[in-house]
Amino acid sequence: MDYSKIKERMEKTINVYSEKLGEIRAGRANPSILNKIKIDYYGVPTPINQVAAISVPEARLIVIQPWDISCLKEIEKAILASDIGINPNNDGKVIRLNFPELTEERRKDLVKEIRKIAEEARVSIRGARRDGLDEFKAMQKRSEITEDDLKIAETEIQKLTDSKIEEVDKILSNKELDIMNV
Repeated sequence: MDYSKIKERMEKTINVYSEKLGEIRAGRANPSILNKIKIDYYGVPTPINQVAAISVPEARLIVIQPWDISCLKEIEKAILASDIGINPNNDGKVIRLNFPELTEERRKDLVKEIRKIAEEARVSIRGARRDGLDEFKAMQKRSEITEDDLKIAETEIQKLTDSKIEEVDKILSNKELDIMNV
């Protein structure tokens, strides 16, 4: 029996989950927090990493150096309009983003936020399990597979679900440690 669609859907969920966690500011400079920010570059919404070199020279600093200096103001406006909560410093050539130390309260808020995102990922994985099981039950109703095959499929899909949820939990615990120990 083929579980590849279910597995693929679960893996996509984990990838999206990891990307979302990468966008959460944990006190360290992480260029992926700029991934969702786009600027208007000659009338086309363009991600910052396609119009500038992004570097992390220090643990709490991101430097954005546009290849076309004329879009420096656009990048600054886009960062200010975004919800990353950091004010850009523009010196006319590059933009610097300084990440302040996180307070204990902010760390706890971030942990709550990532736990909520983790639960969303778990729910999505369980949804993939449910859809997969429904598909196999329908196959059994149409007499395409036997009842024993259905039981085997249920067991295998549950094993897959448990492993993927365990993977989400492992990513979550690593991110929690990262946030609390920054």
